[in-house]
Amino acid sequence: MCTQEAFQAQRGQLVGLLVSGSLEGFESILDWLLSWEVLSWEDYEGLSLLGQPLSHLARRLLDTVWNKGTWGCEQLIAAIQEAQTDYQARELSSCWDPHSPHPARDLQSHRPAIVRRLHGHVEGVLDLAWEHGFISQYECDEIRLPIFTSSQRARRLLDLATVKANGLAAFLLRHVQKLPVSLALPFEDAACKKYMSKLRTTISAQSRFLSTYDGAENLCLEEIYTENVLEIRTERGPAGLPQKSPVTLGLEELFGTRGHLNEEADTVLVVGEAGSGKSTLLQQMQLLWASGRDFQEFLFVFPFSCRQLQCVAKPLSVQTLLFEHCCWPDLGQQEVFQFLLDHPNRVLLTFDGFDEFKFRFSDRERHCSPTDPTSVENLLFNLLQGNLLKNARKVLTSRPDAVSALLRKYLRLELHLKGFSEEGIELYLRKCHREPGVADRLVRLLKATSPLHGLCHLPVVSWMVSKCHQELLLHGGGSPKTTTDLYLLILQHFLLHASPPDSVPCGLAPGLLQGRLPSLLHLGRLAVWGLGTCCYVFSDKQLQAAHIDSEDISLGFLVHAKSVVQGGTAPLEFLHITFQCFFAALYLVLSADLSPSLLRQLFSCHGPHSSLLARLLPPMCVPRSEHQEGSTAALLQEAEPHNLQITAAFLAGLLSREHQGLLAGSQVSEKALLQRQACARSCLSRSLHKHFHSIPPAVPGEAKSMHAMPGFIWLIRSLYEMQEERLAREAVRGLKVGHLKLTFCGVGPAECAALAFVLRHLRHPVALQLDHNSVGDVGVEQLLPCLNVCKALYLRDNNISDRGVCKLVERALHCEQLQKLALFNNKLTDGCAPSMARLLSCKRNFLALRLGNNHITATGAQVLAEGLRANASLEFLGLWGNKVGDEGAQALAEALGDHQSLRWLSLVGNNIGSTGAQALALMLEKNVALEELCLEENRLQDEGVCSLAEGLEKNSSLKILKPKRRTKHP
Repeated sequence: MCTQEAFQAQRGQLVGLLVSGSLEGFESILDWLLSWEVLSWEDYEGLSLLGQPLSHLARRLLDTVWNKGTWGCEQLIAAIQEAQTDYQARELSSCWDPHSPHPARDLQSHRPAIVRRLHGHVEGVLDLAWEHGFISQYECDEIRLPIFTSSQRARRLLDLATVKANGLAAFLLRHVQKLPVSLALPFEDAACKKYMSKLRTTISAQSRFLSTYDGAENLCLEEIYTENVLEIRTERGPAGLPQKSPVTLGLEELFGTRGHLNEEADTVLVVGEAGSGKSTLLQQMQLLWASGRDFQEFLFVFPFSCRQLQCVAKPLSVQTLLFEHCCWPDLGQQEVFQFLLDHPNRVLLTFDGFDEFKFRFSDRERHCSPTDPTSVENLLFNLLQGNLLKNARKVLTSRPDAVSALLRKYLRLELHLKGFSEEGIELYLRKCHREPGVADRLVRLLKATSPLHGLCHLPVVSWMVSKCHQELLLHGGGSPKTTTDLYLLILQHFLLHASPPDSVPCGLAPGLLQGRLPSLLHLGRLAVWGLGTCCYVFSDKQLQAAHIDSEDISLGFLVHAKSVVQGGTAPLEFLHITFQCFFAALYLVLSADLSPSLLRQLFSCHGPHSSLLARLLPPMCVPRSEHQEGSTAALLQEAEPHNLQITAAFLAGLLSREHQGLLAGSQVSEKALLQRQACARSCLSRSLHKHFHSIPPAVPGEAKSMHAMPGFIWLIRSLYEMQEERLAREAVRGLKVGHLKLTFCGVGPAECAALAFVLRHLRHPVALQLDHNSVGDVGVEQLLPCLNVCKALYLRDNNISDRGVCKLVERALHCEQLQKLALFNNKLTDGCAPSMARLLSCKRNFLALRLGNNHITATGAQVLAEGLRANASLEFLGLWGNKVGDEGAQALAEALGDHQSLRWLSLVGNNIGSTGAQALALMLEKNVALEELCLEENRLQDEGVCSLAEGLEKNSSLKILKPKRRTKHP
């Protein structure tokens, strides 16, 4: 028996007991007290206030219970004991009358058991209650707030049923009893449950807002998150074999069964260029898990940042990594860790930004002990290999350049994050701007400004466009063409935001830069030092060493790094790695001591030992030049090549004539600026000439062919950033190459704009091969200016739709040189057929059209047939993998009966039956030019094959007929 006096004497111990657990444990005690009617509804509401410290709520509960006398004190002790028993997964009685005349009262009297039943099913029950009209969407959203655990959401739904008199209580009483009894979690220790709850709450709080791209305000991730294009990485099969279109996945399919490279591996790799949304994708995944909406096969999720991990100097064990660098268990550390070791399949680890990890992947040092410490790089490498926490899933993000063939041996799945689709760009902008008309105007501006639209497939660029919408729409600031233009625009935005109103003129004038020159130089020097030391997060000590003060930080370009670990001051980082590269370039331009030799080092002008391209070669092959330790040149020599490329491209843009006036008035003289501009132009031009001169001589009888080396795209982008026609013309002067191959080079719309800017000055026609990239409709539009120098254009597997092809054909009709067009594996439908038919009928010298593996049906084939009737030049027609059927085959056969030039026709996999075969047989009887006909993977049957045999008897030109065996030439 517990008297009030004894209860009061133990008050301190009781407070300690109540606050030692989580808020969820406290609410479980309230469940029991409410079900026993120790607490009235008014008492309960006073003890359920959000945002109150747990210690305040505990003392208020003790006061409330003490006022109810000895019986109330005894019941509280009993409730604490029941809650502890409940925490250990004891199944509760769930016998209640589902048709009770007093449903609200029964919900309260059986509250602990109902909460247990609802746990794990809250989302589905909420959807049902909303569909039946018992609750509003607003009430659903309130219950689903990510700060609540599943049990807490169940309680808030029951609380709502108590106060609503619309039948919700009766609905819940009936429906909950039909729910399956939740399986007990695979552990009995209360410490594990508490740790899981803490981890969910912590990650939910960390993931709910997007601050990576914004230092001034937080963006709610749920409100603006937009799906990116996520594709399974395409394997390069043997030459000539047909390849299927890449498979696109949703985020929820990340751990599905498709596309596995190694079933024994645990690691999923997501690659994408800088700004493509890799970090945001991981953040969305973590939020979905923490809020209970997806990835619930994992009980524990541990997120890590590679840029922060590499700063850890002391040796780490797996336990230290999980607990000290992610989330610390409040009790039972050994029990929790043992559970993780016993059930690794319920664990997910994410590692963001492997390209920013200064250590290169290696599997030489094997480490298998989860308790013995080792270096942070060895720990990470062995986790990725599965030597540690085997069967725990790991998700790794990286830019492509940092992924080696050795690492790929240990991958279960590799995915390519390609950024926003055109629809995604529009959807994102509409989510960011819900004010009437703003998003519409922005979307119209982008569609009318092809270069800017091409840049926006990167989410970081779309964010900048959204951030600078007033400058773009209201102040007539013009539309940026290059990446440098856009980053100068965002620089203007932040500088104006940090300046007093009316203190500076509108726009990025020299005075605005000059007024903030000390801060810009401080930030730039920090950026250069960070790139050279592979440091991307900065401690207070490092900031002080770089003379970064509060005024510099107030500009907004440095933000607190995200970290799950509680306590301490979070380090600072640049808004994005591209901002760090931009400020490094700005420092190099504004710095008074930038020497021409440093420019030559960046743009590879004098010798391979100081070139950026040499950084991409094995270090044993090229000796390194020596520089004074800590100097700018020495730092840049140690920077990662992909970051140095971004920096060099920004430097080229800043040194362009267009921005010459902007830099006037800085601490650099006009003469020095002109010298730097001339040096940059000379270096870029000579570097491209060297690249072209490295092309091997042509094989006798064949056109000279060039496959782009790693630095080629970067050089072209740098030329484009300078926006100087004369420089582009000079760079390609004298280039004689018949075939320029840029397959699997990550070419997107921005790269297409740069290619067109330079290649249109070629004096000799070229076959441009851009297969397996991300050109898209916007990229096609960017390529149009160089179409007049293309004799062939290969755009296989580039996510191009009818809209892009129609624009391409419209320009192609006026390009005399263009004779071949290959568009395998895209998104073409019958909608593009009229344009293709017009191309065939109007272009008298057109030789080859390949449209394999698209979505063309009999309707499209019939339209194409009309174009073929008026054509007298086509030699190759590829329609492999479409759906033309018998009707389409008949139309094509009738059009080709008298065709005098067609030598090769592929109709593989088109669902052609005997009727279509008969029509093709009649065509063979008349046609005297066709040499090869491919008809595999159709449904010809014996009747169709016999018809073809009869047609062959009267044909003298056909050399190859493939009716059954798989073709090697689609």
